[in-house]
Amino acid sequence: MCLILFSYRVHEEHELLLLANRDEFHDRPALQADFWGDAPDVLGGRDLRSGGSWLGVTTGGRVAAVTNVREPGRSVPDARSRGFLVQSFLESREPALDAATRILDQGQMYNGFNLLLYDTEHLVYVSNRIPDPPRIVTPGTYGLSNAALDTPWPKVTRGKEALDRTLASGRVDVHTLLPILEDTTRAADHELPSTGVPREWERTLSSPCI
Repeated sequence: MCLILFSYRVHEEHELLLLANRDEFHDRPALQADFWGDAPDVLGGRDLRSGGSWLGVTTGGRVAAVTNVREPGRSVPDARSRGFLVQSFLESREPALDAATRILDQGQMYNGFNLLLYDTEHLVYVSNRIPDPPRIVTPGTYGLSNAALDTPWPKVTRGKEALDRTLASGRVDVHTLLPILEDTTRAADHELPSTGVPREWERTLSSPCI
């Protein structure tokens, strides 16, 4: 499933450096990243099936990104679309911590999610599948897939290490960052997490790029 790798207040020129793969079935209708006609300062992809977005930024510097939590058999068909969590934040001026607190109070209305919100002052992580309150992220390199932030799934660990190496090299551009997301290396069986899906599916989902 999805993978988000990011460094926050590590690189001297880029306060938030974020890389993301969205792993989705090809038949799910969506629009590629573009400025939105109904919100011209928002740039992001759009989910045409359930609405909202999975990742977006604004011309003012706000950023929002969401991943689903992998929990087979627990999904509620008529739950609210998690994509609207991204959309509503990007279209607002609400501080990230306030938005995360409000969203967590309504967390039972959504299937499992991880959400990153950045308002140019704070980067906040919140999930409705962990008992913790919204977390103000401190400087560092992080990885997020379909479990809690920095859960050491092989793809998360591998991606963080690759991002750290790239940052240390001093060359940070699309030519050095894109290969991190294009990595199709699968984890060894003994490294695979146990998330309730068949073993072969765990293997398929274990690479940074599926």
